[in-house]
Formats: sequence, C-alpha cells, structure tokens
Amino acid sequence: MSDLKTLPVKIVNNIEKVIIGKREVVELVVTALIADGHILIEDVPGIGKTSLVSALAKSLGLKFKRIQFTPDILPSDITGFSMYNMKTGEFEYRAGNIMSNIILADEINRTSPKTQASMLEVMEERQVTVDGVTYPIPNPFMVLATQNPVEYLGTYPLPEAQLDRFLMKVSIGYPTLTMEKKILDVYKNGDPMGELGQVADADMIIDIRKAVQDITVNEKINDYIVRIVSATREHKQLKLGCSPRAALFLMKAAQARAFMEGRTYVVPDDIKALAVSVLAHRLVLNQEARLKGVQNSEIINEVISNTSVQIK
Repeated sequence: MSDLKTLPVKIVNNIEKVIIGKREVVELVVTALIADGHILIEDVPGIGKTSLVSALAKSLGLKFKRIQFTPDILPSDITGFSMYNMKTGEFEYRAGNIMSNIILADEINRTSPKTQASMLEVMEERQVTVDGVTYPIPNPFMVLATQNPVEYLGTYPLPEAQLDRFLMKVSIGYPTLTMEKKILDVYKNGDPMGELGQVADADMIIDIRKAVQDITVNEKINDYIVRIVSATREHKQLKLGCSPRAALFLMKAAQARAFMEGRTYVVPDDIKALAVSVLAHRLVLNQEARLKGVQNSEIINEVISNTSVQIK
C-alpha cells in the first residue's frame, strides 16, 4: 500500500521529463487516471497534447493506441466488426482500435457525429457491442481526446452527451519564457520520449483505483457537491446546467486528489480545486451570455464563491 501512495507522484515526475513546466496539468491528468475517468485536452497545435498522452502510456507500460479522427473514419474502425469465416462457417469478431488500455482520440471533433457516437458506449460502460454481441474493453482503460479550439472548418462540435462522459477538460497552455528555454535545452539532443521509462503497470493502476474508492467522503461534502451542481441548473445565464453524472465525477475526482495529497478523506478545497476542470465543459450558455462573451469557467467560479461550505 505504501508503494501505491507514492505512485501518482512517480508518474507525474516521470511525465515531467517530457512535458516541461506544466506540472499542474500533468497532475490533473494523473488525477483523472486514478479516478478511472476520461479526459478532454483542448488546445492549439504544438503545445504537447499528443506528447502528454504518449508519455502517460509509456510511464504505465500499458497497451497504447492512437486513433486519428478524420471525416472518413467509420465506427467499425473504432469498435471493430464481424467477418464471415468460410472455413468455420461462422462470423468472427475483428477487434477495432478501441481494444487497448490507453486511447489517444486525436482531434476527435474532426470526425462525423455517427463516429463520435460510437465512443459513447465504450467510454461509459467499458464495452463495445457489434452485431448484438458485447465485448469487454481491456482493464485498465482510459480515453484521452484532443481537439483544437481555433479551427472550426471541417469540424463537428462534440454533443453534450459526449462531453458529459469526460471526467475533465483541461488546457495545457503556452509555457513561460523560462520554461520554453528549458524545453529547447532538454530537446536539443533529441526527443527524451525515447528514454522515458516505465514506473507503473496495469495491476498497480487497478489497485490504486480501488484504493481511491475507499477515500472517505463526508455527508457534508456530498451536500456541498450537490448544492454546487444544483446551482448551475438554476443559473440565469445557462441553458443547460450540470447533470447528476457531473456530481458523481466531481466526487470521484476529489477522492483521487485527496489520495494524491496523502489524505484518507476529501476536504472542501478538493472540490474547489477541481470544480472548473470537472464541471465547466458540461455547461451550455444561453444566447445572451454567449453574445456577452461569458466563459463557462466564470460561471463555475461564481457558483463556487456563492456556495457556502457547511461542514460543522
């Protein structure tokens, strides 16, 4: 158990050998990993989205697949398909790219809504159904999807049902001048990704996810989460607030953060620290708010500041 307690930090430190100066973002990704959730990374090209996912996969030593989402990719490319075997006289399942542990869904908003929808079952239920037959996904399993927030030509915005299945949405952002100089220094003799070692394995991730589930969540903390989520549904600038799934995901993420902090219980600061990453991407602004340029994160921060913590 002592090894599990230090494992998240080891994973973060290992990824930081490749992703320079973005520890907070790396910690969020590892938080999503041990919370058994998926993550959406939205940022401009060249920031390191793909490198972050690749570094995570190498750190865990898990089977990794990159799916490049394009307008012509089909649902069967992802989930797999049945093929008739003339020798046996039976249909056989040919696994799709989704049959892996770590999935990089690269530029997920560039594919059609039909193909996007093929990800719904696998992300929620960890299984795929092909021709009426259900096949389980390897365990552990995690989807890390990327999208470009600037280019809209030839893209299909993710529907609310799809967005709601991501535990978090994060943005890496540009590095500081100091960190960018360090990046040049680290990469001048080649890509450090090739020398990145493994610090965990599948069994460790499965065990740590079980340990995270045992983190205590006080009844008052649950009340705090529910009141935050409920407030988004009544907000005057929102057409759509957070779902019950959002409340559940916020609790799970808070448990994971508490574990990473070395605690056996969740505190209000865990909720406050994760609220924007877990909740903001689920909100749908009304017409007036969009015209005013209101940001989803502003709504969540406002809700947090107006929601009291009733712990006593």
